[in-house]
Amino acid sequence: MTNEITEKLRLWLAQPDLEAALRAELSALEQAAVRASSGAAADALNDRFYRDLEFGTAGMRGILGAGSNRMNIYTVRRITQGLANYINDEKRDTAGGKRPSVAIGYDNRIQSDVFAFETACVLLANGIDVYIYPRLAPTPALSFAVRHCGCDAGVMITASHNTKEYNGYKVYDAAGEQSLPEEADAIAARIERVDIFGEVKTCASDFDGAFAERLAAARCAGDGAARLTILPESVMDAYIDAVLALSMGKRNFSGFSAVYTPLNGTGNLPVRRALAVIGLTDLHIVREQENPDGAFPTCPYPNPEKKEALARGLALCERLRAEGRPPDILMATDPDCDRVGVAVLHEGAYRLLTGNEVGILLLDFICRSREAAGTMPKNPVAVKTIVSSPLAAVVAARYGVEMINVLTGFKFIGREITRLEEKGEAERYIFGFEESCGYMSGTHVRDKDAVNACVLIAELAASCKEERHTLIDRLEEIYRSYGFFENVLLEFAMVGESGMKRIGRIMRALRERSPQELFHAPVAETADCLSSRRRVADGCESGIDLPKADVLEFVFSDGSSVIARPSGTEPKLKIYLAVSGATREASASAAQALREEIGALVDGII
Repeated sequence: MTNEITEKLRLWLAQPDLEAALRAELSALEQAAVRASSGAAADALNDRFYRDLEFGTAGMRGILGAGSNRMNIYTVRRITQGLANYINDEKRDTAGGKRPSVAIGYDNRIQSDVFAFETACVLLANGIDVYIYPRLAPTPALSFAVRHCGCDAGVMITASHNTKEYNGYKVYDAAGEQSLPEEADAIAARIERVDIFGEVKTCASDFDGAFAERLAAARCAGDGAARLTILPESVMDAYIDAVLALSMGKRNFSGFSAVYTPLNGTGNLPVRRALAVIGLTDLHIVREQENPDGAFPTCPYPNPEKKEALARGLALCERLRAEGRPPDILMATDPDCDRVGVAVLHEGAYRLLTGNEVGILLLDFICRSREAAGTMPKNPVAVKTIVSSPLAAVVAARYGVEMINVLTGFKFIGREITRLEEKGEAERYIFGFEESCGYMSGTHVRDKDAVNACVLIAELAASCKEERHTLIDRLEEIYRSYGFFENVLLEFAMVGESGMKRIGRIMRALRERSPQELFHAPVAETADCLSSRRRVADGCESGIDLPKADVLEFVFSDGSSVIARPSGTEPKLKIYLAVSGATREASASAAQALREEIGALVDGII
């Protein structure tokens, strides 16, 4: 344990009002580290203090616990003080005297309500009005509230799909989209200047009792100072109405059945409410995952991209099928209800769809439905992330839809909508998606919306059933029309300080080594978003019209591609493979060969 780590530990333990649980955690680790002088306890202390929890374009996300590299009330207060300083520097209307305001939402995770209240108290102490949901709310509902209430910013307390050990803090701008790089950097710069114990203003100690009691007390503490407003039910009603307005039209749900699980998160009430309104009444809920529970007792990794997260839902589907009541689809939303995973009954078995497959199916469905209804706008626009399937652009072209590619992160999709809105052309936007199961078809929010997606998926599946086929059948029709595309995500978990360093070494090696040294197949083009340069095989270079980011792309002569980037939310390196072929067998074989090559390449970079 270095002197720097020891000094930071002493600073925390010297705080007279340090939370008892955090003090006990640090004291126990200190005693264990002193006894052993090295080993697990010393490593644990190092991991808690070797850095401050980072704030970036994905906000802040970390493991719950004591230390500067953990999620706790002190790191939440510090980040909020930095945000408050930014808002007061950039947003306060000194001439008009209008106070800036921030909307706050929170999910079911451990301490989410505590962190939401701490956030509110720092903002209030800094003269910023607060609008806060009085109970759990999906992330898209927070984005909606920012826009609905005309706020200058928003904060969502959530760790999305991470395991129970995590919580997080997402920041939204006035448009309702997560902070884009320039604003995130400006906020981060102010956070870095905040002394975690000496420079944070908060009124949290003024209020006692349970969460609801503290909210009520804070609301009445005004006297001309910044005010806390508890968002009324009408705001959630308006959000649900906005989702329902994006329906592709009433479908015949008679004889149609579905299973839904909110994975113990925030989706239970809004998703069920929206599905009931469109007419899906034969809906079965996974009871052990129905109610909010931040411990996720039946789903340790609540990520709807993964089959393990859908295990209980699939088990319910099989039980109902054995009873002669087979559900047509399964839908599972992640804890903050901005992403949805899907499985469909096809030829007697349930098959999981990837995020790319659902995104392509929804794009095709929206285009076909709008064309049939005569509601396709002039010069329609769809948006996808660069790591999402290139097949989407091919489908879009068939319908005359312009496809815009953006960096990974739904905030960049939201930004494209805002750009259209600023030109008075918001109606041109018809759909956006990312391969990690995030979708959104309207302009009511600027983030992915699983309530919106569940409505569309249910309507699409019911429409297919009316035509006597399944989502898989429709997907096969698309493949036969446009070619067989295969997309593979490789994830390499690398935890702690050593993991971060190894990810950095791998990304450097991919940048510094020649393509001929890295890959067997000839590389026709490389693109580096960090340098904003694209290079083709003959040595010519051009610029990249994307924000700077630690993202590398290699395009091979046959059109297949590899994209590598560090995850912004988990200690992982993510590598995306995209190949296509004239047959399914050809594309699958090419994908497998590339998967093995990349695996060996990463393993060889120590």
